[in-house]
Amino acid sequence: MPDLIYHYPNLESGILLKRYKRFFADIELTSGEVITAHCPNTGPMTGVCTPGSPVKVSRSDNPKRKLHYTWEMIQVEDNKPTWVGINTMLPNRVIQLALQQHLIPELANSYTNIRKEVPYGKEQKSRVDFLLTGDDSQHPIYLEVKNTTLAHSQVALFPDTVTTRGQKHLQELMALLPHARAVMLYFINRDDCTHFAPGDSYDPVYGQLWREALAQGVEVLPCRFETTPVGIRYLGLASLVHSS
Repeated sequence: MPDLIYHYPNLESGILLKRYKRFFADIELTSGEVITAHCPNTGPMTGVCTPGSPVKVSRSDNPKRKLHYTWEMIQVEDNKPTWVGINTMLPNRVIQLALQQHLIPELANSYTNIRKEVPYGKEQKSRVDFLLTGDDSQHPIYLEVKNTTLAHSQVALFPDTVTTRGQKHLQELMALLPHARAVMLYFINRDDCTHFAPGDSYDPVYGQLWREALAQGVEVLPCRFETTPVGIRYLGLASLVHSS
């Protein structure tokens, strides 16, 4: 079993009562106390915000915070009882740790330097999540990270809604070729998915661009992670499903 990349602080258990106004979730803790937690996922969270589901929350004692609890994960029953990470602040932190430890074989020997949030694209108005560079003989690697929580059977899907921002990122990665390696990394935030496909029924344009990007040479890394109340570990790549 691979080592944990990221360790959670002590988490408290509860049951999701409702999620509302995107940023809020009412949760009943095992003590019976009902708290309002910050929901750090502004998307539709399709399939991962069902009331009555077990959840885990972290607590902050920062007196400046209005909400002291943060909703970290939810347990779903799609394929088996599975914890799904819903804190969208974590994937980039975990990927940075994985990159520092050279844990992703497809990238491992291709860089010595890691930079975050580097301007790129048309008129430099976008910021790539990571820019990986090595010596002069190696192409720079532009790496975008997408948190992925939606699943149909054992297939992880992205996106779960129309994403013009995601479409733009695919176009900008294609524009980098052939002078750089352009990589789209999907952070599959659950361990019950063995395959990955674009969410065509949620954003057909994204699906078309995804296949175009793949054909042009953009690298797709659907990275599987196991999320547990203790921490997160890397499980390797899911298989790509190309058909629509």
